[in-house]
Amino acid sequence: MGKIMTFGEIMLRLSPPGNQRFIQASSFDVTYGGTEANIAVGLSNYGHEVRYVTKLPANAIGDCAAATLRKSGVDCSGIQFGGQRLGTYFLENGVSVRPSSVVYDRAGSAMAEADPSDFDWDRIMGDTEWFHTSGITPVISKNAAQITLEALKAAKKRGIRTSFDLNYRAKLWTKDKTEKQSIMRELMKYVDICFGNARDAALVLGYEEDGLDFINGDYQVCVDEERMQNVRKTYGFTYLVSSLRESISASDNRYGAEVAGDSGLYRGRRYMVHIVDRVGSGDAFAAGFIHGIMEGWAPEKALEFATASAAVKHTIPGDMNYVSTEEIEALAESGGAGRVVR
Repeated sequence: MGKIMTFGEIMLRLSPPGNQRFIQASSFDVTYGGTEANIAVGLSNYGHEVRYVTKLPANAIGDCAAATLRKSGVDCSGIQFGGQRLGTYFLENGVSVRPSSVVYDRAGSAMAEADPSDFDWDRIMGDTEWFHTSGITPVISKNAAQITLEALKAAKKRGIRTSFDLNYRAKLWTKDKTEKQSIMRELMKYVDICFGNARDAALVLGYEEDGLDFINGDYQVCVDEERMQNVRKTYGFTYLVSSLRESISASDNRYGAEVAGDSGLYRGRRYMVHIVDRVGSGDAFAAGFIHGIMEGWAPEKALEFATASAAVKHTIPGDMNYVSTEEIEALAESGGAGRVVR
């Protein structure tokens, strides 16, 4: 299998046990996660050689974050150490009619304060065949945006296939929206496969079509074939890939996905999922699609694997998807019946 690199920020996650509110908690469950780290673990579990790149503080907490990746076989040799702290986020897991809630404490993190000189991409990329990052890291600081741009440029210079998840996070977009959208549009020049749809593109890239309100209007318009293809062609993506989530409650969702390419738009199977932990499901989806394309599958087959990967992630606590290709394939074949395996 090919060698894959992901680049981004991993954080410490603190959550009240079960479905407690923050005010009820006398302790927190400790895990680590971040979109590119989650994808690295997923792809490693699918048998790929994966290197994860970030900057971590040179202390015991930074070491714990790296150890979380190493236990899943992820190569951490590209991690740079320095800075003052690891970014933290607090997650209150929702249930039924109460949604989940996130509080970030990531200002001044090692990755946010990283300098472009920290990363020697000629050395780090080596024989990488695929490079993945997302829209989260470039908006945590101007330096992080510059580092992301340099990484994507270095990848394309070497003929490495690139993918990018737009990953809009409203709490990271409260300031300098126009400037951030301009930065994001520049990054898109170096992206082959994008995870998102017209709404994501409107929020992250400032994408517009006359007379359509992608942000506040009908979501179905944002994911119809015409709009998906328009976004794909505007930015020159080989594929534009989007999940399709229908929220019945915080505990139960209907989950599916679609992919737009030169051959048209394909929508795959939908799953009814009961949610143990929703965080990281989009990353499991991206990892599944990347795996399929790396394996040489048609985009339709890659999408079905990705959707099943995301569906099972909803059942696993924490950010990361600890599951094998065999388990994903079994789920895709069974349709999600959930029968006991004996």
